[in-house]
Amino acid sequence: MTRQMTESRNLGILLVVMSAIVFSSAGIFTKGVSTSAWNIIFWRGISAACFTLFYLYLRQNLRTEVRAFGKPALLVTVMSSVGSAAFIPAFKLSSVANVALIYGSAPFVAAALSWVFIKEPPTRKVVIASLVAFCGVVVVVSGSIGGSHLRGDALALVMTVMMSGVIVVYRKYPSTTAALPAAASSLVLLPVALVFDAPLAVPVAEIPVLICFGLVFAIASVTLSEGARRLPSGETALLSTLEMPLAPVFAFLILAEVPTSTVLAGGLIIFAAVVWSQRGVQS
Repeated sequence: MTRQMTESRNLGILLVVMSAIVFSSAGIFTKGVSTSAWNIIFWRGISAACFTLFYLYLRQNLRTEVRAFGKPALLVTVMSSVGSAAFIPAFKLSSVANVALIYGSAPFVAAALSWVFIKEPPTRKVVIASLVAFCGVVVVVSGSIGGSHLRGDALALVMTVMMSGVIVVYRKYPSTTAALPAAASSLVLLPVALVFDAPLAVPVAEIPVLICFGLVFAIASVTLSEGARRLPSGETALLSTLEMPLAPVFAFLILAEVPTSTVLAGGLIIFAAVVWSQRGVQS
């Protein structure tokens, strides 16, 4: 591995880790306000798009990103939009721990999608870890069967598949623009939010929180995209699971949300699969 490749990989690791840390606060923002999921999507979307477009303007990259916006960027926009539309309601309908731990299966979903769509076959270790992680997800979801969390858990699975798909697109087409699809995915959902709810009726005191959420989301989306183009899909998704242990901790400390024994058991299984799959991984 050349020095340039090593530096690119190290930067990719740093960016994905930063993204995971920032993303782990999403549940706090979502459950920390009383307004509905679609209202959150609307205000977060406006804020995230404005911050991202302003960032591109300052860097004088807006025209470049517009010219480079091709089919892969469009695919990223669509999947990110669907992922966001599932992501926020998932937190409203389930616990932060459930959503974060289900997202812990993303490395193995990304590895499977890479195998199917870009012919990047997973190793034997990843296959075994994937099966173990799937068992962990089943354990987490089993605690919601017959309860109020099942719909939220299902949406968390949809979000996991969509975000894994985004990672694979950036692996397949590393030159795909990062910032503009993030902004576009936020803007696409605005008219949908207006149809399903009344964003202008949001309590004034909650709007600054939602604007801050938009900034956080913009930072996390761009750093994840920039990191994903520098790393294999499976490794990107594995690093992004740093969110998995952090999100429930933040939820416990800030929201006093205590995970159930079933969620803890499933989380330990998923976490063990992720850690084991990374043992002996070569740079």
